[in-house]
Amino acid sequence: MPWPPAEPRRHWPEGPHPCSNDDVTPDPDRPTPEPADDADAHGKPIGRRLFLGTLGLGALGVATAPWLQRGAESALGALSGQDPTGLSGLLPNGGGFRYYSVAASVPHKGPTDYKLTVDGLVDHPRGYTLGDLRALPRTRLTRDVQCVTGWRVPGTPFEGVRLSTLLDAAGVRPTAKAIRFTCFDGTYTESLTLDQARRPDVLVALRMQGKDIGHDHGGPVRLYVAPMYFYKSAKWLSGITVSDHVEPGYWERLGYDVDAWVGRSNGRTDDPTS
Repeated sequence: MPWPPAEPRRHWPEGPHPCSNDDVTPDPDRPTPEPADDADAHGKPIGRRLFLGTLGLGALGVATAPWLQRGAESALGALSGQDPTGLSGLLPNGGGFRYYSVAASVPHKGPTDYKLTVDGLVDHPRGYTLGDLRALPRTRLTRDVQCVTGWRVPGTPFEGVRLSTLLDAAGVRPTAKAIRFTCFDGTYTESLTLDQARRPDVLVALRMQGKDIGHDHGGPVRLYVAPMYFYKSAKWLSGITVSDHVEPGYWERLGYDVDAWVGRSNGRTDDPTS
């Protein structure tokens, strides 16, 4: 499937592709990322030992039993955080996902220090702890996850609080038209229109594949936008700001569609996911 003709070539310091700076498989039709110009900013060249070790972990994840695959997945997740080349993200692991971040490093957050703020054009701004979010009524959705690069993970369950629930509690003002999402990696942003954000299949997700969302998959809290390409489902969610206009997010500023409906955007014709 060809990419949009106007898509620019991009620098990816950590090797990411646009799936919510998430989990991707290389696309043969995608231009090869240009090398970084600044070695100090983007990391040092990978050593032979690290490269061979990375390949070995990938082979282990493919060839061994499921319990070893889970171990390899964890090892790859840890390795990817210290791999300046992004090569570890090109290797397979359990569950059909890959690890990426658009930031050089991402802090870990948990019950003692995680906070989600809801602010902007609302009557009742609020900060939610992880405990606050876990105490709210939850919705469970099982949908295919579709990356704009072409890979698909079928039947992936997500569980969390409907975004509309948080918006209703905040008291959205009449002038509001859009939502801007920020993340505690300090880099990634996303956006939705207010109507899109109020859909019942848009979650502030706390669980994925039957367990709490781990750090490598964007936990402890991430956005999940079921009907859109996965780059809209921002990892490491920390801020929900209601505004009067749509502000393009990280990948949209680099050429991807703001309205990222699966199969109806970015020049792709994938089957819908919701």
